[in-house]
Formats: sequence, structure tokens, C-alpha cells
Amino acid sequence: MELGLLGIIGIAVLVAVAVLSKRVGVAAPLILVVVGIVLSFVPGVPSFRIPDEWILTGVLPPLLYAAAIKTPVTDFRRNLTPIASLSVSLVVVSALATGLLLHALLPGLGLAAAIALGAVISPPDAVAATSIGRRLGLPPRLLTVLEGEGLVNDATALVLLRSAIAASAGALTGFGSAVGDFAFAVTVAAVVGYAVGVVTVFVRSKLDDPVLDTALSLAVPFIAFLPAEELGASGVLAVVVAGIYTGHRSASHFDARARISENVNWRTVQFLLENGVFLLIGLEIRGLLQDIDESLLTVQQTVVIGLFATLALIVLRFLWVFPLVLLMRRLPSRAERRTLQLRRGLGRLKKQRILDARQERRKRALTRMYQRRQADLELERREGFGWKGATVLGWSGMRGVVTLAAAQSLPSSFAYREQLVLIAFTVAVTTLLVQGSTLPALIRVLRIEGIDVDADREEAATLFDELRTEGLRVLEDPQAVVGEDVQVDDDVLDRVRTDTGMRSEFEWEKARLPEQKLVRSPHRQYRDLRLAVLAAEREALLAARSRGTYSSRVLAKAQRILDVEETRLRPRGGSS
Repeated sequence: MELGLLGIIGIAVLVAVAVLSKRVGVAAPLILVVVGIVLSFVPGVPSFRIPDEWILTGVLPPLLYAAAIKTPVTDFRRNLTPIASLSVSLVVVSALATGLLLHALLPGLGLAAAIALGAVISPPDAVAATSIGRRLGLPPRLLTVLEGEGLVNDATALVLLRSAIAASAGALTGFGSAVGDFAFAVTVAAVVGYAVGVVTVFVRSKLDDPVLDTALSLAVPFIAFLPAEELGASGVLAVVVAGIYTGHRSASHFDARARISENVNWRTVQFLLENGVFLLIGLEIRGLLQDIDESLLTVQQTVVIGLFATLALIVLRFLWVFPLVLLMRRLPSRAERRTLQLRRGLGRLKKQRILDARQERRKRALTRMYQRRQADLELERREGFGWKGATVLGWSGMRGVVTLAAAQSLPSSFAYREQLVLIAFTVAVTTLLVQGSTLPALIRVLRIEGIDVDADREEAATLFDELRTEGLRVLEDPQAVVGEDVQVDDDVLDRVRTDTGMRSEFEWEKARLPEQKLVRSPHRQYRDLRLAVLAAEREALLAARSRGTYSSRVLAKAQRILDVEETRLRPRGGSS
């Protein structure tokens, strides 16, 4: 009964804080940490201590999967350089640097154990940063980098933590052994995650029952996590790979009902887990302070060391981010040279009047590649990073979920074990409250320009013009849709054409008159033809996505609209 009551109270607190955060303009994770700290010292409130296995095995996989399925592959690919730099290289450098600092500040703490703690506190949690950024209108590319970093850096930190713990126990004999262990964990995890993604997407595409599809969807992160961990690889990275693959393939392999259901289900899971963990960070403070053996190191001394580590992490991030942004500003010139070479090769093929089958395939491939690179260059010119973006990126280094869980997984054989956990909590709470609370002010002071709403609306209208053109081609042969023995009424064809055109016109009108609304009233023939049109439009949408011509947010908006229309038109049983 007590556990159930605590669960009800916890959910009520999460919902109340979510509502409050929208009204006061403060990110929910920040409020939840403070609420948790206050509640932990209220008389009668039990001391909380959540086992680290619950977080690492039960919470982290679905939490990362929920974020991964929403990550556009195109955006991830375009920002692979900064994401890899921040989520892999910076995490390793931060772990080693802070490990050396802690080794110097804590006599008797072995270097491997110090690096293990460095790995615990090195990965930022992008939840608070992105929630603030979305509300204040950060540029989409900056949000993509933060989200991508948050997906991959957890895997890097946990693999590094495992290697450091193994080294402290004498299981690893040297630097080469540690590097080999790291490479093995990453490679096997990527293979397992990809395989799980392929298999589960195939199986789910054959299911016609939303309940069964939802049940399997909820199991996917654990199906990826557990085998990878059993093989000695990174279960977290396997989950991320499976999630990104599933999110990318959902547009072409799942029906509209499955996508809408999955979106709602995983948003709910993400809300509960994500915010629940931040509440737990605060709730565990009192119990953690009570466990400190002050004969080894006092609470005050431990907190001061934690503040030193926090300062070191902030400085390291800024020292890393600004050179990274300078490097990124040079990337377009290199990409332009490669694109020019590609255009020349494509031009030579086009000059040949007669092409064999192999040359035709090569021509089509080069054309797609050229269109993609042109779109990448256009995005780089339009949304390139400057010093303002670098400043926000440098200050968005809040720690959270992984730091909380990984700190409690440190072996009891480590010297200063309880103090090490408190140091990690100090880093997490300090960065959340100090950096998280000041990030909105920093964004406003720098006057960073976010999404251009008017430009997005015009881009959406242009995309729907393209989809309409391809969709209406179906109506050139309506008998192929409704059957040769059915006489199609001309009025029905006119209605389908008009309705298809109205959506595109609506998007253009919405750019000027957002209050305009579109109303439709279908029947059987109309519905069948509209579904056929939607299928053709979906193929055009997939083609547009593969070219990379349109931004991911506009493509996602188009897919949501198509999904909603298909769900409305298709009967509950799934037949057409």
C-alpha cells in the first residue's frame, strides 16, 4: 500500500511541476531537483535509495530509446562531426582530466578509481538544456547537437567506467587492453542494435493490431540492451542504434496508426522516467549525506572537491567547444570542393547520349548524392555555428540521469566510496541548478535567433505542392484504385482533386492567415481514392527525405499530417 501511495504522489508531483514549469518559465528538471531536496528533509518522508541496476537496466534503456526514435537520421548525419567530438572525444578527455584532478585531491584514491569517477561525471544530460532551448527558441541545429550528444555520450561514459573499474581490479593490463575493450564494446553494440532494429521493425510491420505493436515496441529497448550487455558490449549504445533505426524506418514500414500510437506512448514513458529521475536526484540527498563517514573526509570537504570538479568540467567544455566551432566553420569550404568534383562527374555522365544499365544506376546514385550534398551545404550556410552558439553549447553541460545511476554503481572496494558518490551528486546538482537556471538568461542576453516561423511555413507549403503533384497522378487511372467494375463518379474525382489541392492551398494560406482551417467530409469512394493519393504522397515524402532537400522539422510535420489523415480515413479494422 505504501509503495502504491508513493507512486501516486510521485506522478501527481511530476504532473503538477510540469504544469507549473510552463507557467513560470523554468525547466521542469530544475524545479523537480529542488522539490526533491526539500521533500527529502521533510519529517516523515522516508529515505530514498534506488539501486543503480534499476536505473541502468530499467530506466536508462527506455529513456534513451524514446529520444532515439525521434532523432532524424539526416540531422544526425549532418552534425556527426560535432556530435562525435562532444559525445566521445570530450567525454574521454573530461574523464581523464578530472580523474587526474581527483587523484591529486584525494590521497589514497587509485588512478583507475579516480578515472572511474571522472567517467561518471563526464557525460552531460541534454534533457534540461533542450527543454530550455525549445521553449526559448534555440536554433534547430544547436538542439540537434545537444540531443545527439546526450544520446551517445552515455554509452561512452559507461564503457569507460566499466574499463576503469576493470583496470582498478587488475582485469586490464594496460592502455592497449583498455582501447581494445572500448572498441569491442562499441562495435558489438552497434551490430546488436542494428540487428535488433531490423528484426523488430520487420516483425512490427506485419502486425495489424495496435495493442500488439505497442507491446513489442515497449520491449525493443530491452531486447537490444540485454544481449549487448551479455556479450560484454555497451547495451546503451545498442539501444540508441536500434532506436535511431526504428525511428528512421517507421515512415516506410509502419502504418499511420502505429506511428501515432508509438509517438504518444513513448512521449508518456519519456515524461515519467525523465522527470522521475530528476525528482529522485533531490530525494536521495538526505540519505547520501547520512552515509558519509566524516572520519575519512567531511561532507563540507567533499562538496568543495565536487565544486572543483564542476569548475574543471565547465572550463574543459569551453576549451573544447570553441575550437570545435572554428573547425566546423571550415567544413563548408571542403564540402564545396567535394561537391564540385561530384558535379563534374555527373556532368560527364549526362553528356553521354547512350548509357548502359550500370551507368544509369551510377547516374541516379550520383544525382541523389549531389542533391543531398547541395542540401547539406545550404543548411551549413544557413545555420552555421558562431560564437554565440558556441557559448550556449559550452554552458549546456548539465549532468543528470547517468551521473546519478553510475555513481551508485561504483564498487564498495573503492576508497572514499560514499564521498565519491557525493562528489558526483554535487556535480549533477550544481550544474543543473547553476547552469540550468542561468541558461535562459544567457540565451536572451546573446539574442540568439531561433526558428524562422515564416520561412518554415513557406517551406512547408512548397513541400505540399510537391506532394500534391505526385499524389494527383493516381487520379489519372482511378479504376486501378476502386476496381475495373466500379464506375467512378466524376464528382468524386473532382472532390478528391479539390481536397488534395485544398491542403496545399491551406498551407500557403496558413503562412499568411494562421487561423484558417480545413474541413473535409469523405465517403467510401472518396476515402479509397484519398488513401491512394496519400500513399503516393508518402512515397514522394520518403523521396524528398532521402534527398535531404527539406528540413527535418518540415518533413516531420508533413508526415504527421499524412498520418492523421490516413488514420481518419482508414477503418478501425485496418481494411481499405
